[in-house]
Amino acid sequence: MQEQTQDAAPLAGPAAAPTTATTTGPGPASTAVRRNPVQRRSAERVERILSACAVLLDEVGYTALTTKEVARRAEVPIGTLYQFFPGKDGLLGALATRNLERYTDRLSRRIAAESPRDIGTLVDLAVEEFVAMRRAVPGFGVVDFGAVGREDPTARHLLDTEIDNNTAVADRLWALTGGLLDPAASRLAGRVALECADAVLRLAFRTDPDGDPALIAECKRVLRRYLGSRTD
Repeated sequence: MQEQTQDAAPLAGPAAAPTTATTTGPGPASTAVRRNPVQRRSAERVERILSACAVLLDEVGYTALTTKEVARRAEVPIGTLYQFFPGKDGLLGALATRNLERYTDRLSRRIAAESPRDIGTLVDLAVEEFVAMRRAVPGFGVVDFGAVGREDPTARHLLDTEIDNNTAVADRLWALTGGLLDPAASRLAGRVALECADAVLRLAFRTDPDGDPALIAECKRVLRRYLGSRTD
């Protein structure tokens, strides 16, 4: 294995399957996961690797992250890590997909429990679940559904090899809107809404580690008004 502490593997999106996540992502499978675990023991190891990666991201950020330290924290041989991931970028991609799967699962449960009757209420649920994960999930502030603040071309394709992260997320969220948006409304509206939310929520957590309440409320207001206009 060449330079196991130097992660030069190409970045690719983990829509292929981030261990326990499904492969129901919005686009073609990626190469973030080199081999999907079949046995429970392997699946548990991969989950442990991703969880260790998430904790380390909070401690050192993605620039200083190494596969060697992730393996040590996860208590697995470095060779085991490379059986499943081609390198650090593969880890980030798989973690981003795990985050997206967990987010859409949480949001789906909220929708099922509360049965929102208008797009404004759905917007509130979507923002609230993101904020809750941002506050509580290890590594989410560094890698939510993409490497936060990292704008190089490869980082923009953590979730999908062909479309950028925000487009992939917008497609997943669009599928959860049900009949609350006019079917004729362009999917572009979902992408625009997501870009707005991404920018404002980043600002909210840059201003306040727990998320500035005023900016979070303003994010909801902007999305309510914009998407509400698409239901006319």
